[in-house]
Amino acid sequence: HMQLAESGGGSVQAGGSLRLSCLASGDTYTYTAYCMGWFRQAPGKEREGVASITNAGVLEYADSVKGRFTISRDNPKKTLYLQMENLTPEDTAMYYCAAEFQGQCPVQSIPDRRFRGRGTQVTVSS
Repeated sequence: HMQLAESGGGSVQAGGSLRLSCLASGDTYTYTAYCMGWFRQAPGKEREGVASITNAGVLEYADSVKGRFTISRDNPKKTLYLQMENLTPEDTAMYYCAAEFQGQCPVQSIPDRRFRGRGTQVTVSS
């Protein structure tokens, strides 16, 4: 099994930036082959896939974050990142990273991936 631990959340004002990190541990010897991604959930709302990256580095984003968020992965460090720019109050949510050992990695599937972290809170004030 793989364990995922998110960090980097916090409170910022609208227009601000944050970078989230997700460190993988446990059974990570096949980390490079994993589909990885981020999803979020705000109170009273459905989970939303935000960004995904395949084992080949193919990226996909939700329309709501395109042009503002950037996903990346550092395989030697077993770390996934989400750089978030120009944040708005609508981005306020708990953010989770997720992973699964497979090639296909559509962003809408990220909330249902096999391994998920416990989340990090992002709060954006107006």
